[in-house]
Amino acid sequence: MGVAVTAEVVHARSCKGTPPVGAAASVMVWDGAGQGYSCQPVGTTTANGGTTPAAPVAIAMPSLPHPLLDADEFRRQGRLVVDFIADYYARIDEYPVRPAVAPGFLARQLPETAPARPEPDALAAALRDVRDLILPGVTHWQSPRHFAHFAATASNVGALGEALAAGLNINPFTWAASPAATELEVVVTDWLGKALHLPESLLFSGGGGGTLLGTSCEAMLCTIVAARDRKLAEVGEERMGDLVVYCSDQTHFSFQKAARIAGIRRGNCREIPTSMEAGFTLSPKALAAAVRADEAAGRVPLFLCATVGTTPTAAVDPVRELCAAVAGRGVWVHVDAAYAGAASVCPELRHAVAGVERVDSFSTNPHKWLLANMDCCALWVRRPAALTAALGTDHDVILKDPSAQAAQEGGAVVDYKDWQVALSRRFRALKLWLVLRCHGVEGLRGLVRAHVRMAAAFEAMVRTDARFEVPVPRQFALVCFRLRAAAVLVVGEKRARDGDDEVVTAGNELNRRLLEAVNATGRVYMSSAVVGGTYILRCAIGNSLTEERHVREAWSVVQEQATAILAAARRPTARTNRRTVRRAHAAL
Repeated sequence: MGVAVTAEVVHARSCKGTPPVGAAASVMVWDGAGQGYSCQPVGTTTANGGTTPAAPVAIAMPSLPHPLLDADEFRRQGRLVVDFIADYYARIDEYPVRPAVAPGFLARQLPETAPARPEPDALAAALRDVRDLILPGVTHWQSPRHFAHFAATASNVGALGEALAAGLNINPFTWAASPAATELEVVVTDWLGKALHLPESLLFSGGGGGTLLGTSCEAMLCTIVAARDRKLAEVGEERMGDLVVYCSDQTHFSFQKAARIAGIRRGNCREIPTSMEAGFTLSPKALAAAVRADEAAGRVPLFLCATVGTTPTAAVDPVRELCAAVAGRGVWVHVDAAYAGAASVCPELRHAVAGVERVDSFSTNPHKWLLANMDCCALWVRRPAALTAALGTDHDVILKDPSAQAAQEGGAVVDYKDWQVALSRRFRALKLWLVLRCHGVEGLRGLVRAHVRMAAAFEAMVRTDARFEVPVPRQFALVCFRLRAAAVLVVGEKRARDGDDEVVTAGNELNRRLLEAVNATGRVYMSSAVVGGTYILRCAIGNSLTEERHVREAWSVVQEQATAILAAARRPTARTNRRTVRRAHAAL
């Protein structure tokens, strides 16, 4: 349907410029065919057969064929969506956690082009397609049986906060663009920082400050850029190629991605090896040695990313000791606590962030374990000026508000566009504020504690089955386990020992097949990691709907599939006649 011309009129606008002496006056005329305004001399015959009137005169203005933000229709459609989501959660346990689909399955079921016009009651029809076409093809991240990844916890108020922010649909890139949104973000990041026992120096109340971004990768990128510009101001921009960043081999891959985006040479990212014996944590001694070696070679140590809760095993790097290892060298220390930072809401788990009072920045994701729904990453910095110096813009007069200029220069006004890469931003503070208001800090502690208790119960069940081992101690709500690598193989007449390459390879293959079998049931979804050459299974407990019964059922599935896998491994085949698995673990 085209744009209609209504009876509403405004005064005709004069054409730009002064007509030559003797020339007829001109006016702006709306083209009813929907092409826009054009400048026409008075008395000109228009496209639809009319004649332009003498200026000034009332002209017809275009309007939309129907209101796009109609309150009554919004109520009706909103109920449809809310009921759909509520029904989904009521039935989510019925879905296989992970779909059994092949690439391209959805494209084959949808039209090749968008509809030219909406069908009657288009939203209801679209929701039916979501139910029949899309839901069968999604991995159900909110399933109580989803244990593969660190959770994306959801809550009623988290979802409704997202809806409220979307309904208001504001863009708070500066204080002037939406004063309340900016100030709520200042308040809520201080609230959360205090709840997580962060030092005052990282909060607005102590001279630092926080912001809400989308992901930890954004937080890493912004802080690397801030550190880069601060360092180059000291040593000269020609030293860009000498800047070096440091992490462990357990650090999330997004750190190296952020470093590359920030212009750090690939060869200048030091990935320091970790070990099983040290719990896969970053060694302060190895870090200090790497920094000294780079300085001796004429390079410039720039940035250290320590992790609280690594992705493979939830290892916790010794933050205080790492800070001491680079003290006095001008290295920016950032803590990526995307997952486990939330645990410090519990006083008994506060040890996870020990030493954070010495870091330059700290980030965690409330959407992972604090009911804030996707997406929400909180970043705090000790010196916001370093961030705004690198990411700030002050060129567009449209974005400036003279009434706030004096307060801004005095540091009383925050323009969050200068704390991030993008200009536009979402009103995430509203969602997080609602979560804190409606659940309270004690409610968040109860959530974390419940998940930690369930993980401890799962770990205990694993340890009671002699066929399995827990290669690294449970951290928070993540349990890493595997069928014992101490398999005994017979290779010809030779009896293989623990640690032999063939034993390790066979053990890894056995566990890979176990994970594949577990996930194929559709009743459980777990994941894997390879650490120190050892293949492990990961059970990460953290979903809002998960109960102890789901955890026990998950362990039952693992045991059932392990029994089947081991029985099959003992049966000789054409490939195992010369290399027979006589026992897959010490208990058989």
